[in-house]
Amino acid sequence: MKRIFLTLGLAAALLGPLAPAARAWGFFGHRVITQVAVYQLPAGMQGFYYRHLPQLVRLCTAPDERRNTDKAEATRHFIDMDHYSEDNPFAKVPREYDAAQDKFTADTLRKYGTVPWTVIETKNKLVSAFSERDTANIILYSAELAHYVEDAFVPLHTTVNYDGQLTNQAGLHSLWESQLPERFIQTYKLDVPANGEDAKVLKNPLEAIWLVVQNSYGFLTATFDLETKASKGFTPQTKYTYLHRFGKTQRRYSDAFADEYNKLVGGQVDYRMRTAAPMVASFWMTAWQEAGRPDLGKLMAPAKLRKPEQDSLEVQLRAYKANMLPKDQLLLAMQKEKKAAAVDDVKAADPNETAPPPPPEPEPIAPGGATIKVPAAAPAKVKTKTKGATGTEKSKTKPLDW
Repeated sequence: MKRIFLTLGLAAALLGPLAPAARAWGFFGHRVITQVAVYQLPAGMQGFYYRHLPQLVRLCTAPDERRNTDKAEATRHFIDMDHYSEDNPFAKVPREYDAAQDKFTADTLRKYGTVPWTVIETKNKLVSAFSERDTANIILYSAELAHYVEDAFVPLHTTVNYDGQLTNQAGLHSLWESQLPERFIQTYKLDVPANGEDAKVLKNPLEAIWLVVQNSYGFLTATFDLETKASKGFTPQTKYTYLHRFGKTQRRYSDAFADEYNKLVGGQVDYRMRTAAPMVASFWMTAWQEAGRPDLGKLMAPAKLRKPEQDSLEVQLRAYKANMLPKDQLLLAMQKEKKAAAVDDVKAADPNETAPPPPPEPEPIAPGGATIKVPAAAPAKVKTKTKGATGTEKSKTKPLDW
């Protein structure tokens, strides 16, 4: 590990700051963790969060979606600890932002990531939203807080070699955080907190998120070394596949390689997902506690879940406790929207290809995952005028209802 980092330090200096495109869990992973976190909330919060579950699940990926338009966004998702030191960087980076800024400058912190401090900043925004009884901002900042907390659980969010780009392992980020969860979610144990701890109010939120980052950093050696080990049984032709979309060709790891890598990594990705969900719930509970535990029922109309909502929640809670959410198709992340175009395995891209039209807007989703059917507009009556022997005649006709 040390030998690799010595190389990384030189390469990072030459290449400059990270590219933002490879940062964060895939949408699937974020949405699964956020949904599971709702099931771990106490009764005083769960009803409110469940009623707004579709919004929470959708908005938890908003920070990734706005990175292309907000240049300041990318740095909020990671912290490259190995930039600060190759040996025990956690002893050299102050926990408090002001102290770290005094030691390294604000520009350095922005360049190499601020995720632990972004978590605290977003948590404070959620506290204010709770205090102001602002429903829209409670949902918004709960979703964004979930996103940043979840990002801290990804080992590749703690290193300058975030995509394996410095060790000839480009694409490792997407393999670890997207390809593996999407491919193996049926085998993950989403019902049991990985560390045996349920969600709770955090005594020291800053220390809690720093511990998450430190634990993620500890998985880096296995993340890189096991990719190298898995590669021994593959040729470049069997290790990679090529995805073609909208006139561009991208290389990614093949499904066969993902299967082999998953065997070696074991439950690492599953473990980080299962540990992330109670931590997300813990940060929500902490913000609610710091705001004085406001009655969230007063922000709901009606103040309690309707019977269909309650029945749906109970079904999902039973499935969660039995680890049946994926099998029963109850994860909103598994209810995929229609794609604009199919992804094909190809050898090369056609530069003259034009992008297909965008997909139709998806139907709205109600709490519990049910689709809301929008009634069609009633057929309109049609007025017509005809000329006959007696002059102009007016008539009204109604189209046939097919």
